[in-house]
Amino acid sequence: MYFCPTPLGNLKDITLRALETLQAVDFIACEDTRVTLKLLNHYQIKKPLFSYHKHNFKSTSKKIMDLVREGRSIAVVSDAGTPAIQDPGAELIKLLIQEEIAFEVLPGPSALILALVYSGFSDQKFLFLGFLPKNRKERTNLLKKALRSPYAVIIYEAPHRLADTLQEILQIENRNITLCRELTKYHQEILHGKTDEILESIASIEKIKGEITLVLSGKSGKEEAELETSIENIKRVIEYLQDKGFPDKEIVTLIHEAFQIGKNKVKKLLGKEKTS
Repeated sequence: MYFCPTPLGNLKDITLRALETLQAVDFIACEDTRVTLKLLNHYQIKKPLFSYHKHNFKSTSKKIMDLVREGRSIAVVSDAGTPAIQDPGAELIKLLIQEEIAFEVLPGPSALILALVYSGFSDQKFLFLGFLPKNRKERTNLLKKALRSPYAVIIYEAPHRLADTLQEILQIENRNITLCRELTKYHQEILHGKTDEILESIASIEKIKGEITLVLSGKSGKEEAELETSIENIKRVIEYLQDKGFPDKEIVTLIHEAFQIGKNKVKKLLGKEKTS
């Protein structure tokens, strides 16, 4: 069993070892046979292919295990990058470990590392969130926790959800971001800026295409100190308004508009946030 990274876009970004392995194995398990065929045809490699993805994991993993037990060799590839990162290859590796079947992982292209280096945040530790949850509440809670971290945060995102995700990030904090789109491909695009600046940059694009990786800077100790100072100042303003007899509802609106912080945050500072 071999887990072989494949190019993110530029077909030249494949290692000699990966090519040798693809030439040598008996079968290749891949996400989409049409995508993998483009790579194999480019390097004149002819091997039996079968599709392996989250929807057929149970049946295909059994097929893979049976073939390996028969002494056949198999390479597992994803459509682009390193298999087992945000794809079902991870589940297959767990199964191989459980069954005590030996396997090898070859080094190679990975969008998250490439994007991290492009961001300039690569001197920091980092958190990799992969694709965010589809449920809005889960997604927002995860982003809030991640953005409190001093570590850079790396996110994979689909083009049709990009604007919404950036808006959600902006509602939490206007963080420095690097947006990497179509890495290593002809139309590769790298954007650096604050969240609102990135949103403005993509606003005129009618339809965003391609794979996207976002890298968000970590929260610095200075920012944490500034935030604490800001919260203390807001608390003082709230106390002043309360002393002047302003109703809580009006205080929430005034603080929200004056300091550009969420109403739920203001309610929490007022001690009026609902608890479940």
